[in-house]
Amino acid sequence: MIAVVGAGLMGAATAWQLARRGHEVTLIEAYAIGHKHGSSHGSSRIVRRAYADPFYVRLTGKAYEQWRELEDDSSTPLLRTTGGLDMGEERDPEAIADLLAAAGVPHEVLGPEAASERWPYIHFTGPVLHHPDAGVVNADETVAACVRRAVEHGARAITGTRVTGIDVRGGEKALLHTDDGREIVADTVVIAAGSWLPDLELPVPLPQLRVTQQQVFHFRQRDPSVRWPTLIWDGELHLYGLPSGSDGGPFPAVKVAEHDRGTPTTARTRDRVVDPASRTRVSGFVRERLPGLEPDPVAEATCLYTTTPDEDFVLDRHGPFVIASACSGHGAKFAPLIGAMAADLATGHADPHPRFRLDRAG
Repeated sequence: MIAVVGAGLMGAATAWQLARRGHEVTLIEAYAIGHKHGSSHGSSRIVRRAYADPFYVRLTGKAYEQWRELEDDSSTPLLRTTGGLDMGEERDPEAIADLLAAAGVPHEVLGPEAASERWPYIHFTGPVLHHPDAGVVNADETVAACVRRAVEHGARAITGTRVTGIDVRGGEKALLHTDDGREIVADTVVIAAGSWLPDLELPVPLPQLRVTQQQVFHFRQRDPSVRWPTLIWDGELHLYGLPSGSDGGPFPAVKVAEHDRGTPTTARTRDRVVDPASRTRVSGFVRERLPGLEPDPVAEATCLYTTTPDEDFVLDRHGPFVIASACSGHGAKFAPLIGAMAADLATGHADPHPRFRLDRAG
């Protein structure tokens, strides 16, 4: 039996991938499915292929294939194409365009005047990369689809139950202890606990992990009929933007947030209080750069990042454990692919990628 600890995006996707391959799976979640205590809730996440790293450009291509597999298997539309823009004085659209060209990914680079004609509700001051295949996925719907299909494929889902300890039996199996007194024996345990990973005290040498509380803000569109693209801005601020979905309220809105500057915390001690300094910075950016949005947020929320020093993921096997976690604030777009890779590790069908190994930092 393969146990999966954590039913966020990565754990839910792993359980789905394993169950549809015919494996006996037990998915264990400390809260209800779709809870808001971690990093996998909400109505909008960016999917894109524009990375300044050829490794991730290639990986996004594989991820898109897995998103289509999940949509087909669950009969649920999850990917919504909006197009995406990369810009900012510290972003290099031409260099990213070269990487996309090498991978055969459609794209174009526009000057500020041409970009302003196409997207008049955004203020451009430099070159812009347009990537037409970028879009958004609904994290809540993705988790729900994965768990539903995992169960329909034969997985067992245990919710409202926290894993409080894990022992290794004979070096080959794992014994999971839960807060309701259960003891669950598994041949392999996939740990997809996100920001709770450091608290599990696993007999596994983890890399340095940094948990931060991030905040997101939703700004109402001045023109509800406009279809906004996703946005990546690297400059004095490092921000992303995308259509909000239902998190932005009943009227069309755009989610804008800082990718960095999170507040160090833990999964247990986070205070869920939005940083007013971040609100001021993001609202100022919207006022200056995104004139198509009202500059005062209509909704806001906090979430958690669990980040490695190199911002690569952790996806490796150590004894009976597979660690599929610490996705460094950019893993959501890869969820069904990470599920497939974790399933391969759990069943012995693949070796870990060197960039995702537990010991990659020595």
